[in-house]
Amino acid sequence: MTQARVVYGQALYTLAREESLDDAILQQLQLVQACFDAEPDYLRLLGSVSLSKPERCRLLDESLGATVHPYLLNFLKILVEKGKIRYFSQCVTAYQQEYYRDHNILPVTAVTAIALSQPQAQRLTEKLASITGKEILLSNQVDASLLGGVRLDYDGKQLEDSIAQRMQNVRKLLKNTVL
Repeated sequence: MTQARVVYGQALYTLAREESLDDAILQQLQLVQACFDAEPDYLRLLGSVSLSKPERCRLLDESLGATVHPYLLNFLKILVEKGKIRYFSQCVTAYQQEYYRDHNILPVTAVTAIALSQPQAQRLTEKLASITGKEILLSNQVDASLLGGVRLDYDGKQLEDSIAQRMQNVRKLLKNTVL
């Protein structure tokens, strides 16, 4: 993520936090991101040079003006006017990172061979919260190649205790064993 994209997301977060709107703006950002993900052609239209900037801003007013906070609407218009709307998702990521840091939240992805049950997810969340002292935002991804066990992805780090990883360690050990 480039510095400019981070600056946009952080600037929106700073404004939202100062106005005590950080929770509401985060929810709306995630909703707009989901809409853009569902309709990528609309995002491309907002970035298209075939429409004038005022026309693209008018499209935002018509589609989102009644549903999002004016700060978020103006933020989107700034991205359109600066030709940066294609970086919206990275701005959302920067906003979320600031939000999570300020609210002591640690997003963690648990990668498992089969989906975690609700009780398993709850126990894992509680255990990680007790270790880190942070509120855990747990998501689960399924990767059958792990065969069993779990890999935790958080803060750009990975902790893995999976059968696939253990088998890889055994392979390395056998490969380096001199007979």
